[in-house]
Amino acid sequence: MLSLEEISDRLEIQQLMIDYSSAIDQRRFDDLDRVFTPDAYIDYRATGGVDGSFPEVKKWLAEVLPNFPAYSHMLGNADVRIAGDTASSRTICFNPMVMGGDPGPTGAQVYFVGLWYVDEFARTPDGWRMTRRVEEKCFDKLL
Repeated sequence: MLSLEEISDRLEIQQLMIDYSSAIDQRRFDDLDRVFTPDAYIDYRATGGVDGSFPEVKKWLAEVLPNFPAYSHMLGNADVRIAGDTASSRTICFNPMVMGGDPGPTGAQVYFVGLWYVDEFARTPDGWRMTRRVEEKCFDKLL
């Protein structure tokens, strides 16, 4: 049986993953400061992005994502493992993205991406924060 502390930790970590998705989907990139530690490592290369430190990747997100008129993140199957003041998780994400530019006669193109977020977390004085995020691609399809 899970302890109340472990239930609380799991819910806080799951909320952190939701906070990440909400910050990205609402284009509120400064909100990511409450998701990641300042020295976090992020790797989006599996889906055509960059990798690097949190500040570098945050700047890249703010430059690149406005090129997509619309996108959203839907998370599920969060497998969270807690070990004291650290944790890890593997979470599925479905991320359709409307492509920019001329939609043409058949309408806008949508890039459908299925991926796994492989994350690491640390308990900080300000609560749980993500220290590492690596994407693993499941599938992608441009329609």
